[in-house]
Amino acid sequence: MKMAGAGALTYLRKPDPAHTALLIFGADPMRVADKRQHVIETLVGPQGEEEMRLTRINAADLRKDPALLNDAIKAQGFFPGHRVAFVEDATDGLAKVVTAALADWQAGDAQIIITAGQLTAKSALRKAVEGHGNAVAIGLYDDPPTIADIEQALVQAGLQEPERDVMDALMALANSLEPGDFRQTLEKVSLYKLDDPAPISIEDVMINAPQSAEVDVDEVLDVVTTGQADKLGPLLRNLSAQGVAPVTLCIGAMRHFRRLHVVASDPGGPAAGAGRLRPPVFGPRRDKIVRQAGGWGRDRLERALTALTDVDLQLRSANTAPPDALMERTLIRLAMMARR
Repeated sequence: MKMAGAGALTYLRKPDPAHTALLIFGADPMRVADKRQHVIETLVGPQGEEEMRLTRINAADLRKDPALLNDAIKAQGFFPGHRVAFVEDATDGLAKVVTAALADWQAGDAQIIITAGQLTAKSALRKAVEGHGNAVAIGLYDDPPTIADIEQALVQAGLQEPERDVMDALMALANSLEPGDFRQTLEKVSLYKLDDPAPISIEDVMINAPQSAEVDVDEVLDVVTTGQADKLGPLLRNLSAQGVAPVTLCIGAMRHFRRLHVVASDPGGPAAGAGRLRPPVFGPRRDKIVRQAGGWGRDRLERALTALTDVDLQLRSANTAPPDALMERTLIRLAMMARR
């Protein structure tokens, strides 16, 4: 049978051990691996692999020896408890092997867990599992994580549910990170808070969050918005050496100044405007945005956006001027504008 939506998420949190098989597929291997890991641990427990109640089968090995899956399903272990036969990175080429294993499965055999990449609706592997009355197929797509997903991740990391503003910060972070990176961040927070009875704070989360790939671009924008034109040269040379293209820097600058313009244009003032940003920003970063938006003001931010739009058009046109020089000149103008 096929599962989707909230029902699928609930099932992945608490899989049914009575089912013959579970197929988890999706384009994001990290997302698939994250759900598969939780499902298997839920079914066999943390000691399942040590007690040899989990058999891992690589798809390439199974193609060479189709009997591996049936042998793993029927094999009896030395330790009591639920058993799982896990087939990793399956493709449609294994549809016949899986179909035969499903037909031969009996109560008391090892449960079959299969992971795969993106599968179309016409996939033979999907049809084999979805068409079986006691098997489940779940597709994982690039949907943003829900509150329930984050609550589950907190439980797995051994953390208590925090206050609403911290949950908002975690939601924003989960939307910006890969599932595996987000899980590792929560594990780091858990270690960071070891023997600390105080609730999780936004600062605890941000200290342990991975640095974004745009940290160097952000540093350049901080220099520009605070009017430190003399520091631009070395930073821009470092960015160029790292392979950051002028058009990438321009896009980052336009995004930043648009955000400042939204904050500065709010009728309730910059503080109220920062509170309405989506995704939300918190802590020192929010204070910095409020300070920059208030210092620049709406009119100067509009002039800055006009200058950035002009250079963006030049960078994307057949203009023969050196793109690095064009971008540097514009940023120097903006930094000088910040001093007025």
